[in-house]
Amino acid sequence: MSTEGLSIPGISVGGPGAGVTDRVKSKLATDRPALLRRPAVLALTVDVVSIMFAVLDVWLVIPVKAQPYSIYLSGAACLALALRRWFPFVTLLLTVPGFLAGWSQLAAMIALGMLATRKQTHWQTWVGAGLVWMCRFVQWPLEDFAKLSWREHVLDGIYGVLVAGMPVAIGLLIGARTELSKKLAELAASRDREHRLHADAVRAEERARLAREMHDVVSHQITLIAMQAGALQSQSSEPGSLATAQVIRDLSKSTLEELRSLVGVLRSGSDDDGPRYGIEELDRLIRASDVSVHLTVEQVPETLPRQISAAAYRTVQECLTNVHKHAPGATATIRIQGGHDALKVEVRNARPAGSGGDLPSGGHGLTGLAERARLLGGSFETCDTEDGGFRVRARYPLAR
Repeated sequence: MSTEGLSIPGISVGGPGAGVTDRVKSKLATDRPALLRRPAVLALTVDVVSIMFAVLDVWLVIPVKAQPYSIYLSGAACLALALRRWFPFVTLLLTVPGFLAGWSQLAAMIALGMLATRKQTHWQTWVGAGLVWMCRFVQWPLEDFAKLSWREHVLDGIYGVLVAGMPVAIGLLIGARTELSKKLAELAASRDREHRLHADAVRAEERARLAREMHDVVSHQITLIAMQAGALQSQSSEPGSLATAQVIRDLSKSTLEELRSLVGVLRSGSDDDGPRYGIEELDRLIRASDVSVHLTVEQVPETLPRQISAAAYRTVQECLTNVHKHAPGATATIRIQGGHDALKVEVRNARPAGSGGDLPSGGHGLTGLAERARLLGGSFETCDTEDGGFRVRARYPLAR
């Protein structure tokens, strides 16, 4: 194969690497702080900080001559915050004695906020709010509470509403935000599904249009070629002409079979890419290629994945076609080597023995082979050889 028309020097397609979107996501994940990438560490840090603030609150407000039981109850309330994620209502109940008979007001508020976040408007939230309000309204010991004036009772009741209401309000807002985030995620997922369905519908319509064009135009032209070859057989008596006409008819029939399979695939919307010839069909392909070929097959497994076998066949087919079109008279050397991890295909041709024919070429054959190799996780390389020929190498992994 010469580089005229179809050659793409330097093509080198590796395995399926991460796309642009995947690389951006990976970069964003790397740039995020390590603490945010590990939820367990973040939760533990928040718990430790909450307990430290609760202990600091007790230490700042506790009097010098406090009763020992009030200190113990306050310390127990602070330590109980370690259970707030798993047992929020029980944690609140454990902080009530420390708030009522001790000095752990902040611990009770933190426990109530977690309860409201988890339970929202559940009855446990309102019971917990009532208990926190009572602890702020009632003073311990009860003898001191009874001596308060009505103005002090009103103020304590107002402060109790604030102390109990603020954690509930914050918890309800956090819960509402979490619920809203879930709804937005569901909405985004639904929108993505709609986009995919729309894209599938557009692709299905385009595939149907291509199927119609292939059937109406290409199939018709190939059928006419086969008919003309049949007419040539019936009108000619020369052995050479009869053999040529027979080859044309056979190639036309084979092409029509492949075309019908492709049209069926396009109409059905299948992910398959057409008829699956494999390396077991290489002998027939080489005989019909009208190219001098040296074929070597080494250590190829008896059972190959269907896509890998078809990719190897298409690689050899395209290379032989290019030799016939652009390097007439050149000899092609095909080497197929198997192994435990990959199937390697190498096609090399020598310098053309004559000038290339004026055959149409879109330049997409080698590009299509490179794309096929990329989709299968393999690699594809092309280059000129020192003797003026051309070489194609493809590698297809057997285990993906």
